[in-house]
Amino acid sequence: MATIREIKGRITSTKSSEKITGAMKMISSAKLRRAEGALRMMNPYRNQLSSVISHLLSSDGDYPSPLTEVRSVSRMAFVVIGSEEGLCGAYNVYLFKKLLERIEYAKTTYGEDCKITIYPLGKKMTAILSKMQGVEVKKSEYLTAKSDSSVIREFTDELISNYLSKNYDEVEIVYPRFKSISSQPVETRTLLPIDSSRLSCEEKVEHQNPYLYEPSRGEIFVSILPLFVRVDMQEAIYNGRASEQAARVIAMQSASDNAKKLLEELQLDYNKLRQQGITNELLDIIGGSMH
Repeated sequence: MATIREIKGRITSTKSSEKITGAMKMISSAKLRRAEGALRMMNPYRNQLSSVISHLLSSDGDYPSPLTEVRSVSRMAFVVIGSEEGLCGAYNVYLFKKLLERIEYAKTTYGEDCKITIYPLGKKMTAILSKMQGVEVKKSEYLTAKSDSSVIREFTDELISNYLSKNYDEVEIVYPRFKSISSQPVETRTLLPIDSSRLSCEEKVEHQNPYLYEPSRGEIFVSILPLFVRVDMQEAIYNGRASEQAARVIAMQSASDNAKKLLEELQLDYNKLRQQGITNELLDIIGGSMH
């Protein structure tokens, strides 16, 4: 059985741990608010982009583009958006499990000879995938989970270039979608080729005034599609940033709660030992006085 000194030491260390987890929760909460704000700020741009594309498509035009071309898949790339730091629970584990499911699906659908390339984002996900066998893992040294929009655009343009060069026949993103602080389900999104059903705006386009296009509709459509791909990638990365902080807030809250429970148990054990020591001392005094 532990001594009073040992229990006092554990109480002190547990209190210190509780202070650390509480501070980390506050920091992650502040970062989460910033990440949510960045995610919301993307909505006007995405909505306007979708509106322009919807106006183009509603003019009964057929505008072929290499980015919408569906071809047989023999080479496939996955972008996995993991965490840059640890202490966020099973955040990366769920992403890894989803990635394995998608790889298995690709092998089953396109054949065992389908070549898989994985782009991990975040130090923790890169470490998890570094020893993975049977696939090619490409590390983007210039891109991290904290990179700004210009670096994300550079990375997206690299993927587009590889797709147009037929180095990849399909590019898919595995990412956590931020719904709330307690819900970040892992989802997948086909980045390339662009799904034509996602190009139309959800709201019905009303033609109040005629549009004059300069240059032609086809040229505008082809030039605006890479913007749509960039927004897709940036939105997925921003979802990952918000989800990582939300997962860390939950993990730190759970750690703080566990520390409080442990402190209660340790304090109870300490009181019992202290009471037992006092009782033994009283018995010794009583026994000595009787002699």
